[in-house]
Amino acid sequence: MTVALIVGAGRGSRMGGPIPKQYRLLDDMPILRHTALAFRRHPAVSLVQVVIHPLDQKLYAEAVEGLDLPAPVIGGATRQESVRLGMEAVAARDPAKIIIHDAVRPFVEQETISAVIAALDAHPAVIAALPVPDTLKRCQDMIVTDTLDRRDVWRAQTPQGFRFPEILAAHRAIHLRDPIHLDLTDDSLVAERAGIAVAVVHGSDDNFKITTERDLERAETIIQRGRQEWHTGWGFDVHPFGPGDHVMLCGIPVPHGFGIARQQNADVPLNAVTDALLGTIGGTDRGGHFQPSMPIWQGATSELFLRHAVSLVTMKGGRIVHVDVSVICEHPDITPFHDRMVTRLATLLSVPPERVSVKSASSLGTGPIARREGIAAQCLATVQYPAL
Repeated sequence: MTVALIVGAGRGSRMGGPIPKQYRLLDDMPILRHTALAFRRHPAVSLVQVVIHPLDQKLYAEAVEGLDLPAPVIGGATRQESVRLGMEAVAARDPAKIIIHDAVRPFVEQETISAVIAALDAHPAVIAALPVPDTLKRCQDMIVTDTLDRRDVWRAQTPQGFRFPEILAAHRAIHLRDPIHLDLTDDSLVAERAGIAVAVVHGSDDNFKITTERDLERAETIIQRGRQEWHTGWGFDVHPFGPGDHVMLCGIPVPHGFGIARQQNADVPLNAVTDALLGTIGGTDRGGHFQPSMPIWQGATSELFLRHAVSLVTMKGGRIVHVDVSVICEHPDITPFHDRMVTRLATLLSVPPERVSVKSASSLGTGPIARREGIAAQCLATVQYPAL
């Protein structure tokens, strides 16, 4: 049996406000509820037990309404004491593992919870953590006094997992030695004091602790990011060759013994991109958006069609993430023009060139393309939209 112990008994002076930070609203829901839900939905967690401050019982009841959690445990004067009281409350259930988590880390990922629980099969204690990428300085009175070696330095997060009997014994031993004054910063330090080896698994940047108003703003940004939808559209176009001395490919004139028949300056790859972008919006294709009977589209170039498709995506709140274009032909050879084609297409889409892929493909000796009767193109477009 694995128990998740969520520690939410602190008062939190840095954020301020009329209520403790764990009950502040994030996306119209208390932060504590976000956190509890993350563990409530994990299949390997049998029980979610929350530790709260004695004055927060009404706030807690409102925050977890409908989650079917056990009655909260009333915490102590320090986080360490609150954790011990929480473990004492679940000891009768005889859990094999316990994972301890801060109530104000609402973005813990399911993969992180799984990694901590799984690692307890090989280690008596495991914490989520991140390697420190920045140079570390020791300062006194705002003056740098030393530069620290950051090699092998990790930044501890929660959840922190333990084999239950060992960590309960460690907490009890420290409580008996100094029940009032000793306040260790996290439970892995309790384990270290008891001689328990602590292993590390990778946490995540989003699994941060909300302690200030700026943290809450960052959390709201993450919520909004999570509401984005990813749409994929596919486009295809094909045209026969006709009289002319060049073909337009991704906005670049490429010398050729023929042009494109029936439509002056038709750009087959751009037409495919236009169809792909329209596909991410839903509804109809180019024929529906650009009806030939409308005077505005008579004689319009492929570039104009594409620019209009981009504007439609933008008006829907879309952000073009990537387009992948394949030009299907035996001739002309697009290799000498590849970089210019990518640059031009990126300009038309208003995206960095890194988000554009243009490549050539062959029909492998079959059909009208192999007979050099025409040219085709297909495109896969990925666009990010606000969720409905």
